[in-house]
Amino acid sequence: MSTNSFAYNEQSGGGEAAELGQEATSTISPSSAFGLFSSDMKKNEDLKQMLESNKDSAKLDAMKRIVGMVARGKNASELFPAVVKNVASKNIEIKKLVYVYLVRYAEEQQDLALLSISTFQRALKDPNQLIRASALRVLSSIRVPIIVPIMMLAIKEASADLSPYVRKNAAHAIQKLYSLDPEQKEMLIEVIEKLLKDKSTLVAGSVVMAFEEVCPDRIDLIHKNYRKLCNLLVDVEEWGQVVIIHMLTRYARTQFVSPWKEDNGPEDNEKDFYESDEEQKERIGQRKKPYAMDPDHRLLIRNTKPLLQSRNAAVVMAVAQLYWHIAPKSEAGIISKSLVRLLRSNREVQYIVLQNIATMSIQRKGMFEPYLKSFYVRSTDPTMIKTLKLEILTNLANEANISTLLREFQTYVKSQDKQFAAATIQTIGRCATNISEVTDTCLNGLVCLLSNRDEIVVAESVVVIKKLLQTQPAQHAEIIKHMAKLLDSITVPVARASILWLIGENCERVPKIAPDVLRKMAKTFTGEDDLVKLQILNLGAKLYLTNSKQTKLLTQYILNLGKYDQNYDIRDRTRFIRQLIVPNEKSGALSKYAKKIFLAQKPAPLLESPFKDRDHFQLGTLSHTLNTKATGYLELSNWPEVAPDPSVRNVEVIELAKEWIPAGKTKKETPSKKFYSESEEEDGSSDSSSGSGSGSGEDDEEGDSSEDSSEDSSSGSESEVDNRKTAKKSSTNKGKSDYEDGEKENENSKTSDSSNAESSSVEESSSESESASESESEPEFRKVTKGKERKARQDGKPVAKDVSLLDLDDFNPVSTPVVLPTPVLSPSSIADLRDLNLSASSPVISVSSPVFVPMTSHELLHRMSGKGLAAHYSFPRQPCIFSDKMVSVQITLNNTTDRKIENIHIEEKKLPAGMQMHVFNPIESLEPEGSITVSMGIDFCDSTQTASFQLCTKDDCFSVNIQPPVGELLLPVALSEKDFKKEQGWLTGMNEASAVVTVAPQNSPPSVIRQKVVNVANLGVVPSGQDSIHRFAAKTVHSGSLMLVTVELKEGSTAQLIINTEKTVIGSVLLRELKPVLSQG
Repeated sequence: MSTNSFAYNEQSGGGEAAELGQEATSTISPSSAFGLFSSDMKKNEDLKQMLESNKDSAKLDAMKRIVGMVARGKNASELFPAVVKNVASKNIEIKKLVYVYLVRYAEEQQDLALLSISTFQRALKDPNQLIRASALRVLSSIRVPIIVPIMMLAIKEASADLSPYVRKNAAHAIQKLYSLDPEQKEMLIEVIEKLLKDKSTLVAGSVVMAFEEVCPDRIDLIHKNYRKLCNLLVDVEEWGQVVIIHMLTRYARTQFVSPWKEDNGPEDNEKDFYESDEEQKERIGQRKKPYAMDPDHRLLIRNTKPLLQSRNAAVVMAVAQLYWHIAPKSEAGIISKSLVRLLRSNREVQYIVLQNIATMSIQRKGMFEPYLKSFYVRSTDPTMIKTLKLEILTNLANEANISTLLREFQTYVKSQDKQFAAATIQTIGRCATNISEVTDTCLNGLVCLLSNRDEIVVAESVVVIKKLLQTQPAQHAEIIKHMAKLLDSITVPVARASILWLIGENCERVPKIAPDVLRKMAKTFTGEDDLVKLQILNLGAKLYLTNSKQTKLLTQYILNLGKYDQNYDIRDRTRFIRQLIVPNEKSGALSKYAKKIFLAQKPAPLLESPFKDRDHFQLGTLSHTLNTKATGYLELSNWPEVAPDPSVRNVEVIELAKEWIPAGKTKKETPSKKFYSESEEEDGSSDSSSGSGSGSGEDDEEGDSSEDSSEDSSSGSESEVDNRKTAKKSSTNKGKSDYEDGEKENENSKTSDSSNAESSSVEESSSESESASESESEPEFRKVTKGKERKARQDGKPVAKDVSLLDLDDFNPVSTPVVLPTPVLSPSSIADLRDLNLSASSPVISVSSPVFVPMTSHELLHRMSGKGLAAHYSFPRQPCIFSDKMVSVQITLNNTTDRKIENIHIEEKKLPAGMQMHVFNPIESLEPEGSITVSMGIDFCDSTQTASFQLCTKDDCFSVNIQPPVGELLLPVALSEKDFKKEQGWLTGMNEASAVVTVAPQNSPPSVIRQKVVNVANLGVVPSGQDSIHRFAAKTVHSGSLMLVTVELKEGSTAQLIINTEKTVIGSVLLRELKPVLSQG
């Protein structure tokens, strides 16, 4: 797995081009930065000459500049002939950059690209694995149908390569070739079948991805590799884990019976009418047969459990959906804690996770009830997250927690986010319909909201009340009267239409109010919204049918107005109602039933979750997120009634071992033989074995960590086994991996169950009865020799690790084991990167002296609170002497008492994560009426978070806080106007914040603007060639990110204020602080 750090990122040629292009451009010196992207023919001629030079350094510099042009979107196609000549260069760096260039332009310059095919074919046999892999990657990226046979041959050869890195690239090339020519499917399936047998964790994820793209329906290819994939899963890189888990989820749904049968409801013991006694007995016998989980089903569930602790959100989500779709319901609860942990991630991850939790919480509320508070809305959450959290809270609401939730909802209604407040009101309505005990409480609360000042809140409340009143209208005539009075003040069309509908439906319960409402609506009919006009027509029709004496003329007047309305819907509705309610000779038979049609009993609306119907999509997929079937979505099949033959997953271990033994080394065969001889004499050698390893093997059953340590010590007595173990060990999870590998043996799978102390209580209970009898009869010395047995069992199977070791010998520079799943740069990659000057593309940024130092100070401790000790702090705007990442803070201490204050010092620093503080040395004493100034350094991590600590004397301690103004988190830098514009060009889009402010007349002179700006923030002034544009530059103290401020005066006493910075939060805060300063007089 040591090659994982640089191997998995080459999924597509274009991605690598951009990545390497960025690295290449970063080495360009500032002096040539502007000239190199020029379309000037002279510059391109210069590049051609450099490419034809005899010096590798000139060629390398030219290729870096060309790839820089490509990365910036410049057209470099005319250089293709000059570049392609260097494809056979012996310099690896030049060759890699040529490959990047060819991937970009090979499709446009097909004829010239084909000339280099022979060079790539030769490179496929290069002794360097990186060159072989790069050649294959470039070859597969040339989208020319004519070379499909060559690509096919190259993929076949690469799939048998000794290097797992090359085999991984072969798997990537399969997908590219299939998209270019789908007719090659059968031949590609043969290669996929071969690569699926690969024992390298580096290849596993890539080949499964190829399988999913090319032939996802060929489940038969997975049978023999199923157990291997389960056991390798923990060691595969993260994105490979995601692909494998999704594939194994689909596989499990086709090969195992449903584990949910045991959770089904009460059985129906009644005999069917036409059923004979024998048939009934047979049916009952089948139903009472206890459910036994397939060992392979259990293997998958157990081996994915550790991945719930992965740092990668996609892996955790994949495991969660696997547990949801294939694990017994009693065990699925384990995923809830891991999913809640993901809610601390960025908002995009939160959105996906919350969508999946919303779907889960509809069916299984109990899973997430313990984490109810995790779904409370934060003020900093974006609206989409708030809405999803509301959805989940509604799903989790029950009689026990509804009172707490309603108090929470009351707060949400007051939110400044109107969309969120409206969603909260809808949520209250859903809770009222779902939980009958609180229906009246919710209804009263919503009626109170009708007096809210916010029109949107009132409108949404009206709509929800209308839905609630449909369930029991007879009891709430007073509410209907109250809502009728609101018609004069509410202007939102939906709310007005809802009130009119309610009055129309209940016109017989409010006989005095309804006609008056119709009279008012007739006056304003022409100015109403179309939605409201339709409800006015409906109200008129209903009143005409129930109270024609009072409303006949009013209704006819409204119908006449509607007859000539601009909207054809209203004209149609008018004609329809007139013919239906006003009888004449043309009226049909329907007129007799007009009252039944208009005043029929309407069913109450069903307030359902929008996530109710999403469960038929697989969780964690794009289709689930969009709630529609996306291209490429593979549906989960239903559980089979009878499980297919499990023997198809059995692997003939002995034959495979014979096949691989000749390839192994004699030294590595010895431990295997020793193991078999020991295993045959287990009964006779137990005393000596346990004696030799008892020092470390006693507690082997305790858990994975002790198991790991006992492996080391128990196998330490044999140097060959120990050396072999060290070479194989590639992960801190090895103990777990060994345990999983051991489980592949059918005889020992149950015994190993009992040794895993980390298994969930549910898992223990499910396998306890099976493992108890075997573990009791287990020889005591097994605790010592378990590590050797497990190692030998691995060797007894196809000697996958031997092959991996031989493969790793092929590329020594990257053979260092790495801890998974942390991606680590290989030494060769580090060497490559060391040659690249990452900061060369930016001008040298030097800190300048502050333009202005404000004399203002901030109170740290009042003399009354400090019992005579007063403290103030200020920012001297100088680089901190303690650390270049700290902000310098000066603290002035005053003794306002008539006695000496002794031992003034700082204790109990309470700092947010990442912040650091360098305190001043303790002050022995401060004389009465004395004063002293000391310096501190605080690393605020480029944020305005508060640094809290205790300022203590000999007798007392006082809690104090320092919160920096955003302008003091900066250091001024010296930039030329040219460099400023260049840097500003890099920091656009998301990194730019701007606002237009009205500048007070007295603030318009340049000197005043400069003074105002530098007073707020510690910025350096950039020279400007235009009087109307003022530029300022600084860098953040902690990270050194540039902060560029531009004030551009416009006509009419307005100015545009622009801030460009990577630190968007600081930039937006600074923008808010500068706006009032420039606009105030």
